[in-house]
Amino acid sequence: MFDTLRKLYGAGIIFFYYFKYPIVIGLPILYYGLDYSQNMVMNILWLYSLLLIFKDISIMLIRYLR
Repeated sequence: MFDTLRKLYGAGIIFFYYFKYPIVIGLPILYYGLDYSQNMVMNILWLYSLLLIFKDISIMLIRYLR
């Protein structure tokens, strides 16, 4: 049970490490530039990716200001 959860957690970290920037940049282009229909799951992934980017920026600023 815990091994499966650990693998899912690791896969989530790798997924969002590599795909947070393309999701944040690409989803508005798909919605407003190419007229794709709104998708609730992608909207949640976009918001989560945006929060991860803000977290990365805040950690970088905190380390820089020390």
